[in-house]
Amino acid sequence: MKIRYLLTALFAAALGGLASLGASHPAAAQGKELVLYCSPQIEWCQLMVKEFEKATGIDVAMTRKSSGETFAQIKAESRNPKGDVWWGGTGDPHLQAAEEDLTAEYTATNFDELHDWAQRQAAAGNNRTVGIYAGALGIGYNSELLEQAGLAPPKCWSDLTKAEYKGEIQIANPNSSGTSYTTLATLVQIFGEDEAFEFMKAMHKNVNQYTKSGSAPIKNAARGETAIAITFQHDMVTQKVLGFPIEIVSPCEGTGFEIGSMSIIKGGPNPDSAKAFYNFALRADIQEMAASARAYQVPSNASATPPPQAPKLEDIKLIDYDFKKYGSSEVRRRLLKRWDEEVGSLPR
Repeated sequence: MKIRYLLTALFAAALGGLASLGASHPAAAQGKELVLYCSPQIEWCQLMVKEFEKATGIDVAMTRKSSGETFAQIKAESRNPKGDVWWGGTGDPHLQAAEEDLTAEYTATNFDELHDWAQRQAAAGNNRTVGIYAGALGIGYNSELLEQAGLAPPKCWSDLTKAEYKGEIQIANPNSSGTSYTTLATLVQIFGEDEAFEFMKAMHKNVNQYTKSGSAPIKNAARGETAIAITFQHDMVTQKVLGFPIEIVSPCEGTGFEIGSMSIIKGGPNPDSAKAFYNFALRADIQEMAASARAYQVPSNASATPPPQAPKLEDIKLIDYDFKKYGSSEVRRRLLKRWDEEVGSLPR
């Protein structure tokens, strides 16, 4: 009898322990999960996972890939979607995913708190995406390397074709990088398409590497592996904050910008968790955490205070970037194909 009582008591205690675990993390206890495809820097992705799990108890499986790679993965998985949410990365491929019916329509509960530009992004994608941050393109350079080489810093896009910069420039491949596709589309809008491709062919002689990731060139410049990098200015700020000799240029002709976006993947395995993350990621307090991961974009929630180091968009000569046109499937595919044929195929 004593043994039977002891076993019963132990069994009851075990059940009580499980019940208390479920009370502290109810969603996790019910088996809820989220599969997150994340396109900003890994530190910010990891922070979002940590905070969302802490707030909801939902277990997150996260994969970090650049925007172009993530779009390609979502498209490849469209018959049997594996992911739930695509968070971050440039808005153009998010709009293409919306156009191709790869993402689901959803309006966040806190949508009215967002800046107009974030809401316009949602409207352009028929509410299948939404803006979560903004950032301007620029030219970053390692001041020590340029000084050692006796080179003047570039001030304009047109400077990047100068012969003295041969082998000194890095930019990502626009097929894998949303940053670089935004650069391609920016140049087309500034110079006109044919002239922009002539410019990129001329600059190709000065490019030492086309990286996979859009932020890789400025990281390599910080390490002294290249003198000049083309990427978003907030990624340059990250390297400056870390103490590297990086200087930031807003090109004299004007520059494009991104509306980093978020989308729910159509047919994903955990739609309720996806909606929970969508609402969570648009909260002002969550967006303000970005600076702790050294992410210096301008947040989309109008109540969120941008990091003091974030580039001030109002002080930059921004073009009237046509997100709907350059995020369309036809235009994006055509420009990438032309880049492969006329620029990427050139010898170096």
